[in-house]
Amino acid sequence: MNENLNDFKNFGLKLIEKSSVIIKKYYRKKIKIENKNDYSPVTRADKYTEKIIKKMILKEYPHHGVLGEELGEINSSAVYKWVIDPIDGTKTFISGVPLFGTLIALLKDETPIMGIINLPILGETLIGDGFSTVLNGNRTYIRPCNSISNAVLLTTDLENIRIYSNINKFMNLVNKVKLFRTWGDCYGYYLLSTGYADIMIDPIMSSWDLLALIPIINGAGGVITDFSGNNPISSNSIIASSKLIHEELIMLLN
Repeated sequence: MNENLNDFKNFGLKLIEKSSVIIKKYYRKKIKIENKNDYSPVTRADKYTEKIIKKMILKEYPHHGVLGEELGEINSSAVYKWVIDPIDGTKTFISGVPLFGTLIALLKDETPIMGIINLPILGETLIGDGFSTVLNGNRTYIRPCNSISNAVLLTTDLENIRIYSNINKFMNLVNKVKLFRTWGDCYGYYLLSTGYADIMIDPIMSSWDLLALIPIINGAGGVITDFSGNNPISSNSIIASSKLIHEELIMLLN
């Protein structure tokens, strides 16, 4: 079994290359939209992309585990586990907006050691390992924002803030920052990791949404925790930001 992280990264790029081809074939085409049990949308593009990624992983690493948003889990007790969200931002995808992406995480003993955000329509790929993050092969960093009053704040869905968080405390934060926008899902974390935003907040997340983000944000020099400031690995919420303002954010939102 190959345990070289660079080999895993190179294989991850192969997964992204193949998945991008599939997704582009379905983008802005007439496509059947189904609703899952939680009423979130899913399409053939989601399912087929995940199916192909999973097939490629198990061919290359038959003893690895794979967990996907759409098709469940295989080899759940494996030391290495790949976690896939084939289209993060399905609502964005079906609306013809190019700001969705594919998320792939690789875990070793349940700890993320590699994360990938791929934006197939934009041709942008982030890979992080907790120590460094690269955008299309070049190092990228979170910008050193040292004041909330200078910060660009992003979240995926304001309605989720109302349902799963304290909307009054969040709006107090909105009133303190320089700019607030709902450029969300993985695109928001892409903007944070490449120095175009300073805070990304999501009060409700699934494992396939958040695990890839951890090594990317950390590798870009940021901080990523849950709403209580704890390790987000086993949580379902995210606050990601510049190191210089993270503690203040936790205080403001709790």
